[in-house]
Amino acid sequence: MIWIYKYQSPLGAVTMAARGNALIGLWFDGQKYFGATLTEDCEEKQLPVFHEAERWLNTYFKGVLPDFMPPIETGGTNFQREVWDILKTIPYGKTMTYGQIGAEIAKRRGLSSMSAQAVGSAVGRNPISILIPCHRVVGADGSLTGYAGGIEKKRALLTLEKAM
Repeated sequence: MIWIYKYQSPLGAVTMAARGNALIGLWFDGQKYFGATLTEDCEEKQLPVFHEAERWLNTYFKGVLPDFMPPIETGGTNFQREVWDILKTIPYGKTMTYGQIGAEIAKRRGLSSMSAQAVGSAVGRNPISILIPCHRVVGADGSLTGYAGGIEKKRALLTLEKAM
């Protein structure tokens, strides 16, 4: 069974999903790929992991990097998980380009290069927005591109982090 929980952020409604004790999804309502990990029946219920995620988000939206992380399970392909693991290393208030992520993956795999488009596809399918900071990924020229929650939300998140 997948459990869901609604959270009202300063940027709009957010839906969280969990299986057992781990968060498996967190999306702005209506964002691209919303609910992609919801592969079975869902029911609303308050779980400890939702309270932890809500506490994390409340801290984050006060402009402070939380010093804890609720348990998460991302699923996805090996490549997607590799990209999402790199996203988790982007410091609060900093950004990284799709090309830089591709170069890091290529280096780890002993390849000469990795497609920034492939990276972008994986970034866009990140199932746990904000906590896995896909909003910190920008275009090669620093432009705000490709955020599943919308460019205005991406801008707001980066402004909150003083990255812009």
